Amino acid sequence: MNYDAIIVGSGHNGLACAVHLAKQGWKVGVFERNKVAGGAVQTREVTLTVFRHDLFAINLGLFAGSPFMRTHGEALTRHGLAFAGAIDCFATPFPDGTWFGVSKDVEKNIARAASFSAADAETWREMSNKFGRDAPHIFALLGSPMPSRDLLSIGWKAWRAQGLPWVIDTLRLLVSSPRAFLDENFESDKIKATLAAWGLHLDFSPDIAGGALFPYLEAMADQSFGMALGQGGADVMIKALSGYLKELGGEIHLDAEVDRIDRTNGRATGVTLKDGRQFQARRAVIANALPQIVFGKMLPGGSGNAEADRRMKSVRPGPGTMMIHVACDNLPGWTAGPELQRFAYVHLAPSLDMMSRTYNEALAGFLPGEPVVVVGQPTAIDPNRAPQGKHILWIQVRVLPAVIRGDAAGKIEGKDWAEVKEAYADRLMAILESYAPGFAKKILGRAVFSPLDLERENPNLLGGDNLGGSHHLRQNFLFRPTWPGAGVGAGSGFMLARMLT
Repeated sequence: MNYDAIIVGSGHNGLACAVHLAKQGWKVGVFERNKVAGGAVQTREVTLTVFRHDLFAINLGLFAGSPFMRTHGEALTRHGLAFAGAIDCFATPFPDGTWFGVSKDVEKNIARAASFSAADAETWREMSNKFGRDAPHIFALLGSPMPSRDLLSIGWKAWRAQGLPWVIDTLRLLVSSPRAFLDENFESDKIKATLAAWGLHLDFSPDIAGGALFPYLEAMADQSFGMALGQGGADVMIKALSGYLKELGGEIHLDAEVDRIDRTNGRATGVTLKDGRQFQARRAVIANALPQIVFGKMLPGGSGNAEADRRMKSVRPGPGTMMIHVACDNLPGWTAGPELQRFAYVHLAPSLDMMSRTYNEALAGFLPGEPVVVVGQPTAIDPNRAPQGKHILWIQVRVLPAVIRGDAAGKIEGKDWAEVKEAYADRLMAILESYAPGFAKKILGRAVFSPLDLERENPNLLGGDNLGGSHHLRQNFLFRPTWPGAGVGAGSGFMLARMLT
């Protein structure tokens, strides 16, 4: 069978690319190894029936505000796409019973900051005002192909609108560590910790250069726009993309693993599946997969460019991630206050030093003694994911080793994830219990996915890395193989589709 374009992988970027190409009249075929589409955007009943858990990605805010959504949103809505908006976005409780959080309310956030520091409250107000001027230029930068001539135009417009000092300050922000940025702007260690936790979502411990931008953007963007979850589950987005693609004449082949990308005269011309079937592409073969998979497995003998192959294969994955899905009678009863039950995310990461220690232990191959725990409370935003009166938690453990050398706490002896994952999950739940006593009695069911379980579910989650590769400066921005990076925003798929058409 012949297509204009063949897309390997049905993650949201692959589907977004397919939709835009099909809208331009291309005949598109998407090939997916799993029995369902979606890649890292999956929703399943993994604990008890009628409890719908987002297995991996949960926050669809980037997609809701994306250029792709602005272009195709009307049709996707017609195919069932709907969002549940979160007004209270993220918070961090502290062992002394205090907390700081960011909501879609500037004055409320300023008042929270003032409870720790009058100077920090004023900084928050100034930063909020400044974000309104920064955002158009920063989002234009992050939404443009890299490298490209567009960057020169964006830089020129920013210089004309904001002046050279702003350009220099923005460049400093892009290369600064979270700690450097936060120490420069805030007095309160608690405000710093609340914001710094976002760096670990992208492989930035507090002291790694290049991580400052993400705590700043997450705080200010969430304050401006809130967060967005998929109504009923993140897979509502995948169902809408798939339905619209089929309406446009595109085809999705499930349980159809691509073994290799076929080439003729140095040009990709089709694919061969594991079962031997072959399909041809007249115009493009697009691999929605990690460089290690494409250049290490799908292109036998390499691409024909040895240097390009070497650079692609050298892309370093981010640290591993563990997912724990919990069905429960009620949300955690947070010691810091019942207000925390309204937040989409609660980070259990009380200090920058704790985050640095955890990160270093994980990168050395050790199970962190005090891991960074992200407690997602989706039923606080979208109660339809569980039976009436019941709840689910989406618990993500940031920064874990794919290969275990030992336990930093000296209590878990095994080095095989299959052997130790339940014991390590118990450690995480004990941490949650210390912030919300009595929660253990509310648990109805639990499902634990180790970093290697994540990779088995989806080979693109290499070693449990859910970033598509580390975002450190050596392979981010201008140096990233495919731009932009992590997040469910359809950026790379939409950019490529526009380039091809």
